[in-house]
Amino acid sequence: MTWLRRELLSRPYVADTILAVCVYAMTLLSPGGPPPPGAEWYSELRSLTAYDIALASVFCGALVFRRRWPRAVLVVTVIGSIASAVIDGGRSALNLGSAIAVYTVASRVPRRHAWAYGGLAALVITAARVVFGGSALLTPEMLAPIASIGMATAVGDSLRSRRAYVAAIEERARRAEETREEEAERRVMEERLHIARELHDVLAHHIALINVQAQVAAHLLASEPEQARTALGHVREAGREALDELRTTVGLLRRPGSRDELLTEPAPGLDRLPELVDSFTAAGLELGWLIYGDPRPLPAPVDLAAFRIVQEALTNVSKHAPRATATVRIDYAADEVIVDVADDGRSYAGGASGTGHGLIGMRERALSVDGAFVAGPVDGGGFRVHAVLPVSRKSRR
Repeated sequence: MTWLRRELLSRPYVADTILAVCVYAMTLLSPGGPPPPGAEWYSELRSLTAYDIALASVFCGALVFRRRWPRAVLVVTVIGSIASAVIDGGRSALNLGSAIAVYTVASRVPRRHAWAYGGLAALVITAARVVFGGSALLTPEMLAPIASIGMATAVGDSLRSRRAYVAAIEERARRAEETREEEAERRVMEERLHIARELHDVLAHHIALINVQAQVAAHLLASEPEQARTALGHVREAGREALDELRTTVGLLRRPGSRDELLTEPAPGLDRLPELVDSFTAAGLELGWLIYGDPRPLPAPVDLAAFRIVQEALTNVSKHAPRATATVRIDYAADEVIVDVADDGRSYAGGASGTGHGLIGMRERALSVDGAFVAGPVDGGGFRVHAVLPVSRKSRR
């Protein structure tokens, strides 16, 4: 049965042809004869004539095209019912074709239009039977076509509502799937951004130190070999630290898990600030640092963001103004930590433009913990990086 239904749904013209043949057969085989005893309302169906057969052939044949031209088929079947009323007072089964046509239209149009079509069809057929068939109103034989058309309209409208409901569910499912895909793509992009930012901060700092120390070693190699050897030692140390941090970062990326799991791994924080300052002072940068307030453990994302901002800011100083004096200030406030890095020298390019990935990365790190970030030249020369990182429940996530 399921196979037959599937086959008929895939071949609508075949299904409608079978339906039209069945209605045609019912029209030709409608019973006639005298009324049963005691049935005063019963109207005798007269014997079929050539006109009846021709009308049934035309108007039942129109049902084959009911899905392609539903309104036109409805008009044809209603005309058939009127013709039947003219010929035999409406005492044939052609009204069944009108009901099927009304059902088809009701399943395709909005509810208001469906009931308008059904009401108009019932009104026309009833009027034709009253005028041409001499039937009285409010008799069973008059109410029968009205009831059949009303039921056909209701069934067609319910089918249309069900189709709309199923279509809405499918659309919601499709949108939910698209939303899941977009959410997955967004998470992938966030992870890529996080990875790129982490690798940039890890490598930029150490490579900048290696570059500075290599220049010092090249400059002192002939005149002061001991200092050149010391500079090369710093290069070796910076290279080893860069490889260690890079290995750690890549190792985390190889592990399955989300970004939240990645953030739970040991990460540098402000407790490593003395080591960071020593690495820059060893490279020849004049640097001082001040701590305000009571140092305390910070949420891991905030601690990492503060450390990376200081690291990137000092890396920019060493690249653009290596002869400047820089100052790092860390202020532990009640509900926030303030990071301020400033230098008193100008960059070789005549002032920082603020278009590098370093400034973008620092701003993104501050925004990732719902903080604020400002960077730019200061009056009298130099450059300043200022970040306010809130220490709240939201930033602890």
